[in-house]
Amino acid sequence: MKVPIVMLNSLSDLHGYVDKGQLTRELGGSLEYCHSQWIHHRTAIENFAMTVKSTAQMLQKFGTDLAETELPNNVQCTKDLLTSHTHKHDNLKDELKLALKQGTTLLGCIKEQAAKSENHKLNPDELENQTTVERLLAQLDETENAFEQFWCKHHLKLEQCLQLRHFEQDFREVKVSLDALMDSLTSLSDTGDCVARVEHLLKEIKALEEKAQAALDKAQLHAQHGDQLIQSNHYAVDSIRPKCVELRRVCDDFSNETKKKTDVLSKSLQIHIGIDKVNQWCESGIYLLASQAVDKCQSQDGAESALADIERFLETAEKNQLTELRNLHNQYEVVLSEDIKAGVLKALKRLEDVQEMFDKRHVSLKRLSAKQTRPVQPVAPRPESSPKRPSLKNASRTAGGQQRESTKYTLK
Repeated sequence: MKVPIVMLNSLSDLHGYVDKGQLTRELGGSLEYCHSQWIHHRTAIENFAMTVKSTAQMLQKFGTDLAETELPNNVQCTKDLLTSHTHKHDNLKDELKLALKQGTTLLGCIKEQAAKSENHKLNPDELENQTTVERLLAQLDETENAFEQFWCKHHLKLEQCLQLRHFEQDFREVKVSLDALMDSLTSLSDTGDCVARVEHLLKEIKALEEKAQAALDKAQLHAQHGDQLIQSNHYAVDSIRPKCVELRRVCDDFSNETKKKTDVLSKSLQIHIGIDKVNQWCESGIYLLASQAVDKCQSQDGAESALADIERFLETAEKNQLTELRNLHNQYEVVLSEDIKAGVLKALKRLEDVQEMFDKRHVSLKRLSAKQTRPVQPVAPRPESSPKRPSLKNASRTAGGQQRESTKYTLK
């Protein structure tokens, strides 16, 4: 391609081809141009462009590293990772601030020429430099905004990861405590062979329940904390929700098992108290029957006294509500153990036997007290057994003999 070449003889000829506004003063124009300044600005712009490019590359590399980072599985590693990434982010932010300051300073230097006088206008080179710097600043600003958006998401994810690791760690601690409490509760028997044993078991359950209250409250609070994490749109909802459900389930299981054991033991306690009452009453009854002497009961007074003792003792059976044991047995039969059922049946059989003994003694004493004393009737003697009356003659002779015999002894 041939380019036409025009030979000029003077500056006036040049002005015919090139506007004076595009020519420097040396060429008769009005263009303000300083070559050293132009070189300085271009060098600064090239350096700023390199800074923007390197900064964008650093941000891109850091973003790639963040995206490829695997989240740790424990609290301490998550803390360390969050601290490390935050430190790198802060350093890059400082780099961005320096780059922005560099570009802003450069743009100010370029615009400084126009600020010298109201009539001064930037020449095309200066306008191009200004446009270039503004474009680089806009590019840097877009890069910063994009990086900050990515960092906010990544930082939130790291914070949520740390929250999750804390939640999981606390969950494990609480779960271990609850499992230990549940094992302790399971090891406690819900049956006892006597009143003292049942009362001791009830005290142990009460003490365990009081001891477990702190762990149960902590578990409930931890489950509520999990609910808050879920409501805050945590990324690990599928991991948090089952743990909250598990904590509440274990708490409910412990409470229900405690109530069940307490209920069964309370009913067992009533049964054992009823058995003891029956046995004590039977022993006292047997002792009463054995202490009533047979010879004393043969008389009407003795029989009536013994009968009154028996009737008074039988009244105590109603006061002690001994028949209530059978009702309790029928009412609680479903939850009672076989040993307790056998003990109830044995006590009731003994009660029936003793009551039968009292019934027989009562009938016997009634019969004795109802007997009347027989009156003494005179009986005429039989004739052959009557003594013979002495005759008057013999009687006189006998009297005389006795008188003589008496006189005889007197004389002696």
